[in-house]
Amino acid sequence: MRLTPGAGRDLDLGRVDLFDLDLYATGDPHRVWDVMRAKAPLHHQVLPDGREFWSVTRYEDVCRVLGDHREFTSERGTVCTHLGTDDVAAGTLLTSTDPPRHTQVRRAIGAVLTARAVAPWEDRIRRAIVRFLEPALDGTPFDLAEQALLLPAIVTGPLLGIPERDWAELVQLTAMVTAPSDPHFQHGSTAATLAIAHHELVTYVTEWVRRRRAGGEEDGSLLDHLMTLSAGGAPLSDEEIALDGYSILLGANVTTPHTVSGTVQALMERPEQFEKAQADPGLVANLVEEGLRWTSAACNFMRYAVDDVHIGGGTVPAGGAVVAWIGSANRDETRFPDPHLFDITRSGAKRQVAFGYGPHFCIGAPLARLTLRVFFEELLQRFGSLEPAGPPQHLRSYFIAGLTHLPVLAQKRLTP
Repeated sequence: MRLTPGAGRDLDLGRVDLFDLDLYATGDPHRVWDVMRAKAPLHHQVLPDGREFWSVTRYEDVCRVLGDHREFTSERGTVCTHLGTDDVAAGTLLTSTDPPRHTQVRRAIGAVLTARAVAPWEDRIRRAIVRFLEPALDGTPFDLAEQALLLPAIVTGPLLGIPERDWAELVQLTAMVTAPSDPHFQHGSTAATLAIAHHELVTYVTEWVRRRRAGGEEDGSLLDHLMTLSAGGAPLSDEEIALDGYSILLGANVTTPHTVSGTVQALMERPEQFEKAQADPGLVANLVEEGLRWTSAACNFMRYAVDDVHIGGGTVPAGGAVVAWIGSANRDETRFPDPHLFDITRSGAKRQVAFGYGPHFCIGAPLARLTLRVFFEELLQRFGSLEPAGPPQHLRSYFIAGLTHLPVLAQKRLTP
């Protein structure tokens, strides 16, 4: 997805197809969302196959849809690939479950993912990131986006209890789930790609749990934690463990690499911002927040209206699917003045909703923030300059805003 919009132009929203993958791979969706926020804050679209959905694009409306499960339920599916077919894991998979069950399970899992809980992992994460960055300093082009797909596995694989031999396969499978139409990850049809990836990931976690139980071994990893926790006074079922383990794998592997590559692209396009961050290491935390806002890697989530709901100047009928566009909310000019300006000194950047909002706010956000902070600390300390070494290539997905290729040429920083 193009993150710096082109020149404004008139748009006929009646002809806009928000499920057109070309819009995200080669088009300019931010200009579409600009017009939607101004002229159609509640937008209705009917697909050629008869499926329909409503879109909200303003910050306030996106937060309302994601924040109130009594008006907008998660228990029919939360991603656009489920539109028209209810999620079979709804009510069991954490991301497709409403409170109170969601709250019970989330609280139990989240106890080991708080900012305080993940802080002791910083040294291990820093060593992993230093090793990751070393090949970029050999004076030859380095495809940051392609290599960054492995970064979360390198960083969190040991924390999850996933052996290194499995990292590349799991990264491929999680990419297949979130971008099943991208030629880099597609196996057969889009539907076949999704089916294969879902099956393989759930099977992986199921077999991992079976072997762990048979061996009677624990290593204190996040997946071990799933096997031992209780929610609502009872242990998680094997199905919940498998599905929530699958969800953790997705969350760990999917958005962080695209936040990294999209933020680096923004810094290359704006050398003055790169220099400003190098001159003041205290800006790194805000750079991370601006990078999250700017990239909005998970660019939408879906909910279903429980009853008729008046929102955005219109009405969503009971049972209607509502897509909340994160990427648009994070460029809402009423919350982020001059929203298409990438500014690492931006006041209020932390109000971004890249991690979602409300009950389903990303459970791994503290770990993601820690990883991103360490990444940019090390990059700014080690790299004197960054230049593009070839054209970027954007992910073909309407769910994940990302890059598949971003060739960069880095120069080593000569002075600390």
